[in-house]
Amino acid sequence: MTRRKLVVVGNGMAGVRTLEEMLKLAPDMYDITVIGAEPHPNYNRILLSPVLSGDKALADIVLNGHEWYEEQGIRLLTGDPVVAIDRAARHVVTASGRREPYDRLLLATGSKPFMVPVPGVDLPGVMGFRDIADVEAMLATARSHRRAVVIGGGLLGLEAANGLHRNGMDVTVVHLLDSLMERQLDKPAAALLRYALEARGLRFLMEARTRAILGEDRVRAVQFEDGLEVEADLVVMAVGIRPNIELARAAGLHCERGIVVHDTLQTFDPGIYAVGECVQHRSTCYGLVAPLFEQARVCASHLAHVGHQRYEGSVTSTKLKVTGIDLFSAGEFNEGEGDETLVLQDPAQGVYKKLVIRDNRVKGAVLYGDTLDGSWYFQLLREGTDISGFRATLLFGRHDLGDAGHGDETRVAALPDDAEICGCNGVCKGEITTAIAAKGLFTLDDVRAHTKASSSCGSCTGLVEALLAATVGQGYDPAPSRKPLCKCTEHSHDDVIRTIREQELKTMAAVFDFMEWQTPDGCHACRPALNYYLLAAWPGEYVDDAQSRFINERAHGNIQKDGSYSVVPRFFGGLVKPDELRAIADVADKFQAREVKVTGGQRIDLFGIAKEDLPAVWADLGQAGLVSGHAYGKALRTCKTCVGSEWCRFGTQDSTGLGVRLEEMTWGSWMPHKFKMAVSGCPRNCAEATIKDFGVVCVDSGYELHIGGNGGIKVRTTDILCKVDTEEEVLEHCAAFIQLYREEAHYLERTAPWVERVGLAYVKQRVLEDAAGRAALVERFLHSQRHAQVDPWAERARGAAAGEFTPLRIAN
Repeated sequence: MTRRKLVVVGNGMAGVRTLEEMLKLAPDMYDITVIGAEPHPNYNRILLSPVLSGDKALADIVLNGHEWYEEQGIRLLTGDPVVAIDRAARHVVTASGRREPYDRLLLATGSKPFMVPVPGVDLPGVMGFRDIADVEAMLATARSHRRAVVIGGGLLGLEAANGLHRNGMDVTVVHLLDSLMERQLDKPAAALLRYALEARGLRFLMEARTRAILGEDRVRAVQFEDGLEVEADLVVMAVGIRPNIELARAAGLHCERGIVVHDTLQTFDPGIYAVGECVQHRSTCYGLVAPLFEQARVCASHLAHVGHQRYEGSVTSTKLKVTGIDLFSAGEFNEGEGDETLVLQDPAQGVYKKLVIRDNRVKGAVLYGDTLDGSWYFQLLREGTDISGFRATLLFGRHDLGDAGHGDETRVAALPDDAEICGCNGVCKGEITTAIAAKGLFTLDDVRAHTKASSSCGSCTGLVEALLAATVGQGYDPAPSRKPLCKCTEHSHDDVIRTIREQELKTMAAVFDFMEWQTPDGCHACRPALNYYLLAAWPGEYVDDAQSRFINERAHGNIQKDGSYSVVPRFFGGLVKPDELRAIADVADKFQAREVKVTGGQRIDLFGIAKEDLPAVWADLGQAGLVSGHAYGKALRTCKTCVGSEWCRFGTQDSTGLGVRLEEMTWGSWMPHKFKMAVSGCPRNCAEATIKDFGVVCVDSGYELHIGGNGGIKVRTTDILCKVDTEEEVLEHCAAFIQLYREEAHYLERTAPWVERVGLAYVKQRVLEDAAGRAALVERFLHSQRHAQVDPWAERARGAAAGEFTPLRIAN
């Protein structure tokens, strides 16, 4: 079949990203021609500033070299801009007179710098800051001249000023307003930035209006409305950009500030699409990379004829590195009437944080110096999370965010290259930053695909996002406002959970069919999640798919670095009988366990067990009455206890007995992530109940119930759910909380981030205030437990899933 012709006008980041996304969906649909005005392949325009400052060379910022176009079968025409579109004949005309026919046309013409319309703006030595030619001209000027004036105190202006200053020029930054970067920073943060930049040698003229640029054969000075003149050999205009729409307008396409497009990124001509900074969508033009990449994904799906997606606009945040200083802003960060502000300011450390709050929801955020929690604040803003339950600690960041064990001693960008970022996959900082730079990565999914960092438990996600922001600056693409479950679908976790229940989908194939999965069998990311969601929704009806589980859950043991396994039997409430200890010792001897260790969860771990021996080990342990401890699973792990009032002179209640009851009720239950419990017999909290997913602290008058804690790399203490009077109430509230978490949390989401995402107030409303709803949650949990509390060790000791434990024998 003859392939259709796709012509892309513009060889920038948005247009080429659209091609990359489309080639994943329909690699053989089109003969593709890309026409670029510049004589270069696709490069990262955001990194022009490091090229200007000398930190990078042009080759370092190329995203897709000439060889990429050749490998993809794409014809690339450079240095010959398109000057006309003949919509009737369906071809474009270039400056050299070349005519290129098209069946589909993609306009990605970007934007151009706005040049202030004052006398002298056309003098030699006056330029914008938008492409490689501008950078080369500025570098050439810096080699032979000394004085530069940058008009514009926004991001581009400050980056240009910093680059010129580092090339030895005396630089004055002129800004019309009284505050730098007013679109990204409030006045206190802007003042800190100005102070830091002045300390580096930059000069500023604020509230200065340019009257004229003076000179004859070349610029010599800039004159202002108050009569002041500043000598200049170079003037850089950095006062904003304008969508490049002249080509589209001349062709008769509907344009306002930009090329007007529908939610499919289609123009008013059905054969012509547009993406990027040239586009106007729902009255908005975007200049940040993240929205442009969202547009690219949607446009690609329609060009590939799998157009199930719509672009509905972007809620943007800005995470930048301005001359080495980290900045973040999102939302409405200048407070208005009825707003509250939370502020943390430490000028000596160069840290400023401000959150604007309305009705206990984040409305806006500004971060200066310490931006590691910016993505979290943006998530709270975007999702409208009620922050009343953790408002007191909100400014101090996300408690469950990993930081590779370095705490506050260092920040991610300052870590050495050999610092481990992803413990699950052994990925160090240097591997991640090298991949980002060498392969042109912009998104968290890109980094996961190339390095495996953040692809397992997800606790290092914040670190990887911080490295992305530090490495690519403005180009960092944070998680979209409605993040798909995986690349097989546009549907989010919440969409999938809701649809499975509402449509009574009870097999994975039914989900794939009804929700129009893009791949027939799913992928490594969605299959484990779907398996869990189906299991949680339809206990007793859905048949667990072992092949959609991680290896530890398939083998019912933790695989170790040498390929052997560890075995952890369950001790209910931490209690163990002498006969059980003898059985464990006998197993350790019989199967030559290389190490026997008491765990922090009050259990015993046998290390060095061969996989093929696991069923026999479990059979021997089962004869002593021991069942699986699920130490390998996204499931109830342990209920840690202290000895309580039975033995301890400080104990107020029978904490051990209550812990046994809790664990007997909950063992075997599959969860979105691992789930740990504890019961402390008094407020001394020896069982560490306040860093567990569900914790009980016994007091003289009853029981305090705690939720959403975790230990590990970065500790999050629990939120207090309520206080109850009896053990039966403890069991009831525990079952209700667990079932709410099981039904509504995302797969691989611990209780700590889940509680912070949905809000403590929401959990209390569902578990405490709605008595009938609580009873229904308890009933559903106990129903699921009737099907879940089957010891997987005993089943496999009797021969179930024997193939999993049979080693392959290669015949001679």
